[in-house]
Amino acid sequence: MAQEYKINTGNKDVFLRVQKGHFATMHSHTNYYIDVTTQKNRMSEAKAVAREMVSAYRISTVVDTIICLDGTEVIGAFVAQELTDDNFMNLNAHQTVYVMTPEFFGDRQLIIRDNLKPMVSGKHVLLLAASVTTGKTALAAIDAVHYYGGIVVGISAMFATTTEIGGYPVRSIFNPHDLGDYSSYRPSECPMCARGEKIEALVNSYGYSAI
Repeated sequence: MAQEYKINTGNKDVFLRVQKGHFATMHSHTNYYIDVTTQKNRMSEAKAVAREMVSAYRISTVVDTIICLDGTEVIGAFVAQELTDDNFMNLNAHQTVYVMTPEFFGDRQLIIRDNLKPMVSGKHVLLLAASVTTGKTALAAIDAVHYYGGIVVGISAMFATTTEIGGYPVRSIFNPHDLGDYSSYRPSECPMCARGEKIEALVNSYGYSAI
């Protein structure tokens, strides 16, 4: 089992649980597994994370729709609640915020079914993710929003390795500086593999599978 510990903040419900080791994702190898299972599924933590995320959008960002990636629907619902509780600016006729999940098709291509298109077309869309590392999923989401006539206003994540994807700001609660020695590599260029260190687990937005 990899070394596991928590990175805390001033709020007991806003933290990052990480494991250090050798992990493989769909697109990379990394020396940390970022575990946001409880933040995505436990009410108190999801609500605290949402409140932290909303602080970046209170002043001037119009948000009509939240698209949830990586299983962040519970957090997304609380983000929407925070925005509407603050009488946040939006352009919807019903003065509400839509919360939705796109459908993945083929090689990470996102589609939005006809019954959901009105929630995106002409709307200001915030993309919500558990983590943004390689940026491939975020870029696919940006392309989908553009294709269906939406306006991307930003990307929000628990953890991100960048502050910009496709020309749009990425705002995160945690970043690699919180981990100190975080590294991510293309599989063919992974120094851990070169040293003969075995992969401990396959990881993705659904979780951790030891091998």
